[in-house]
Amino acid sequence: MASNLVAIVGRPNVGKSTLFNRLTQTRSAIVNDTAGTTRDRQYGKVTWCGKEFSIVDTGGWVVNSDDIFEEEIRKQVTIAVEECDVILFVVDTMNGLTDLDSEVAHLLRQSKKPVVVVSNKVDNNDWQYAAAEFYKLGLGEPYCVSAINGSGTGDLLDRVLEVMPAKPEDNTTDSLPKVAVVGRPNAGKSSIINAFIGEDRTVVTDIAGTTRDSIYTRYDKFGYDFYLVDTAGIRKKAKVTEDLEYFSVIRSIRSIEDSDVCILMLDATRGLEAQDLNIVQLIQKNNKGLVVVVNKWDLIENKDANSSAKFEQRIKERLAPFTDFPVIFTSVVNKQRIFKVIEAAIDVYKNRTQRISTSKLNEFFLPLIENYPPPALKGKYIKIKYVMQLPSTSVPSFVFYANLPQYVKDPYKRFLENKLREQWRFTGTPINIYVRQK
Repeated sequence: MASNLVAIVGRPNVGKSTLFNRLTQTRSAIVNDTAGTTRDRQYGKVTWCGKEFSIVDTGGWVVNSDDIFEEEIRKQVTIAVEECDVILFVVDTMNGLTDLDSEVAHLLRQSKKPVVVVSNKVDNNDWQYAAAEFYKLGLGEPYCVSAINGSGTGDLLDRVLEVMPAKPEDNTTDSLPKVAVVGRPNAGKSSIINAFIGEDRTVVTDIAGTTRDSIYTRYDKFGYDFYLVDTAGIRKKAKVTEDLEYFSVIRSIRSIEDSDVCILMLDATRGLEAQDLNIVQLIQKNNKGLVVVVNKWDLIENKDANSSAKFEQRIKERLAPFTDFPVIFTSVVNKQRIFKVIEAAIDVYKNRTQRISTSKLNEFFLPLIENYPPPALKGKYIKIKYVMQLPSTSVPSFVFYANLPQYVKDPYKRFLENKLREQWRFTGTPINIYVRQK
């Protein structure tokens, strides 16, 4: 079951990006692109009082004129209202109430979603009195915060949890794999799902969901039994003029979180674009399995025996360092290699859930580590004496016990992961490597 989704909305320069960083406890600066360049969507996780939810920043609008700017705000706020569970409406206390703030508030008042007004840039007590102006928005009490130094964010998060709607229980069978088909618009998501399901709909069962929540469709054919996690391709389109880039990401968030394995659809005629990379980042952040499907391969002219191999190599170069995933070339319209996609997705799920015995791990790794030990640091030698796989983890996770775990750096962890992948089949699934005190 996916976590709740919170969207940050507001006009530029009110501190949305700073608030995003503060709530997600990240230090990476949000990119504020100049007019006309690609917009970067930010996504993260927030944990507060033992509860976790997802958060998405709607910053980075292209501004050419006031009219275009207002239209972009209207698009993204409408999509946020359609898709999210809670809206954080950020306003600038120092600049006061503006016409654009009122325009956004008008859209939010028409929705039935919980809205929390965040009066940002209250860096000292004197500015708290200025925040009272935002009661005019008709959206309830403004919460005074300073995203730059963190004051007031605790009360804000308490309020978010108060208004957060309860998620319906996932009544799908836990033991069955959940496979999501994701990708940018017009990559063939709807077509491949329809090809999976076919015309005989007696084998599919709609389990649960609403327009906002994921819907599970059971696939029970040819000896396979798993759930297709519903995406924008199946669900009713939002009745708005969609900003396709933002729309595909915000819907992908729910689909990815609800799945075990993600099938990323690429358009062979367009290749791997920045939007696809954003979705891959979502998959990797959520530690999900990955199958890449290059659709519309029949439209590529002048193909030769090496065309697919070269195309696959370019994809893996762009997605490095994680390159151990299957790439399948299909034509959904012609029903070419559709069944291979299902086979690959289930194989990745099996790889994701496999268990390696402790005896086999130690039998393989201890001689290897003895011959290729971690490099000494500050004159101290690192000794790894024992390795085991952690039980009951959603991602294959392995612990190496050492005398000086703090001196084992990422390059050596990647070396261990690569050797693990060479010895056992973990294609398509991420692996966690931990080094702990012996």
